[in-house]
Amino acid sequence: MRMRTVTAATTLAVLFSSAALAATPAFADTSALLPIKSTGDIVVDGAHQQVFISDPSNGKIVVTDYAGNVVRQLTTNLSGVNGLELSADSGTLYAAVRDLDAIAVIDTATDTETTRYTVGDKPRSIALAGGKLWFGYGGAAEGNIGSVDLAGDQHTVTLDQDNSWYSAPILDAAPGTDILVAGDQDTSPASLTSYDVSSGAAAQLAHIRTDGSDVSDLQVTPDGKDVVVASGAPYYHQVYRTSDLNEDGKYTTTAYPNSVAIAPDGTVAAGSFAWYDPDLYIFHPGSSEAVRSYDFPNTGHSSGADTLAPAGLAWAPDGSRLFAVTANDADVYSLREYDTPGRAATTVTVNAPATATRAKQLTVTGTVSSTVPVPADEQLTVTRTDLDSPTGKALPAVTVKADGTYSFTDTPPAGGKVTYKVSYAGDAGHTAASAKDTVDVSRAKPTLTLNNNGKVYAYGKDVKFTAHLGTTYKNRTVEIWADPFGSDKPSKLVKSGKADSHGNLSVVLDLKRDTKVTAKFAGDARWQPRSVSSSVGAKVSISMSVSRQYKSKKAWGQTYFYFHKTKNPLFTTKMPYYGGRSQRFDFQVYYQGTWYSDTSQYFALATSGVSQVEFTGNHKEDVGWRFRVRSDYINGTSGDTVNSTTYGAWKYFTFTS
Repeated sequence: MRMRTVTAATTLAVLFSSAALAATPAFADTSALLPIKSTGDIVVDGAHQQVFISDPSNGKIVVTDYAGNVVRQLTTNLSGVNGLELSADSGTLYAAVRDLDAIAVIDTATDTETTRYTVGDKPRSIALAGGKLWFGYGGAAEGNIGSVDLAGDQHTVTLDQDNSWYSAPILDAAPGTDILVAGDQDTSPASLTSYDVSSGAAAQLAHIRTDGSDVSDLQVTPDGKDVVVASGAPYYHQVYRTSDLNEDGKYTTTAYPNSVAIAPDGTVAAGSFAWYDPDLYIFHPGSSEAVRSYDFPNTGHSSGADTLAPAGLAWAPDGSRLFAVTANDADVYSLREYDTPGRAATTVTVNAPATATRAKQLTVTGTVSSTVPVPADEQLTVTRTDLDSPTGKALPAVTVKADGTYSFTDTPPAGGKVTYKVSYAGDAGHTAASAKDTVDVSRAKPTLTLNNNGKVYAYGKDVKFTAHLGTTYKNRTVEIWADPFGSDKPSKLVKSGKADSHGNLSVVLDLKRDTKVTAKFAGDARWQPRSVSSSVGAKVSISMSVSRQYKSKKAWGQTYFYFHKTKNPLFTTKMPYYGGRSQRFDFQVYYQGTWYSDTSQYFALATSGVSQVEFTGNHKEDVGWRFRVRSDYINGTSGDTVNSTTYGAWKYFTFTS
């Protein structure tokens, strides 16, 4: 196994970030952070619905509710507290306090210590059997087993009942039985011994050296017949008969088994230290194939996921839920709670055609599968969700066949996305499950038109746009959107309403820019969504004023402005301003019956929309000639493209002496 390290800064980051990550429902029904630095043991008090977790490093016992909320921390002189055991009625908690050579006795109703038994050196593990409290104690090369007589008033402590252990063994016994089993945590291969304690003394039944490494955890089955052992190796959970410690099966898990917990009905939860494989496996009694497995999330910063703490599993006394203590690579601990984990995980599949025709029958098929076969004739609920039934409509129940398959037919009344959801409610041995699939059901294409496409209008013209909607099912609402040219004016909804009895919806727009007008129909259960657009042009308004003339009069069929040869005419143009816009100034001269273009030149508009051009030169040479000028907006070359090309009116002038 490789080592994983993390800096202090990373540890803090993980501590605060893992709270949200640890609560991911995909991995556990609930999850909560634990204020511990280590873990020794975990037991569950069903009478008061609380969980006790020992923390040897901090010398405390953390008490949580079933959701993992910390309700109390027992910290009064519990240095090195490790093994925990509950009385049969869950009224008393016994805790082995290693560094004080004692067993603390705690009232679970108040979570307060009531007394303390002085026992042998360094007690590690405790178990109730034959009316006594048994404990494994002793340091290296001094392992032993002792007991406390709970029936006597003096609570007599008896030591040295089996000094053959290398160090303090871990102990377990089935509630209400006289069989005690002990395992060695510190030797490889490990030792196992079973005892009959009905006489009040530990009478050895069997002893073996296993083919595995040191024992991390062990638990006796509720009937006392077998003991399940979690050792670092082999890579499965071993099972031995308590009577003779002969092998009696195995539970197939993965590398580095480190925890085991057995529910009152015999359901086995077997856990391993696994970064990249499932961490927790659930078995029905005697079956080597897991009915369910769990893979912890990664709330840390390494590539490997969170791992299970040694001896970190415990069932609620009624078997309704399982608790697991886990840690990430920064040693941040969590308590994970799993509801009804003994139920086999169930999977439902749904296969519907990708496309279908509305009002035509289609067939949906699927399977219901589990590690424990689902009984035939189980009923599945079916829900169809579509545009007519957005919250879902129940369809007739479907029966599962003996091979786990099912099928049903349906005639979708609505088009669009139609979803079929198939659900299995579960039973005493199976989890609930559901799945869904979506069909793209055809819809007819509606008629939708919009007038005025391609037309060009004067600046500021009020133009009526009419959308016409043909036959539909239920929806008669049409939206009209206007998108003026230019990035500064986004598309805007200008009208939304139901089409009239003729199928029309109209809106009047004040056109000051080229505009794309779009009519939209959102569709309904039988008709597709549709949109159509009309692009229309809007000219600019152009005015030109003339100044510095000495008179104006009608001549040659036009109004002419007369200038002295000593004056420069000034032409002032005004048009709507747009960023970067220029006017094109056209100049023409009349000669022998024809107007000739002399030049066209662009002049920028001020932000006020005004541009002034002064006609300069030696006007002595211009006397008697006829001239004309105008201002234009040319789409594209006038600096922008938000309006349609517009030509201003000609202004005529001449010079005199």
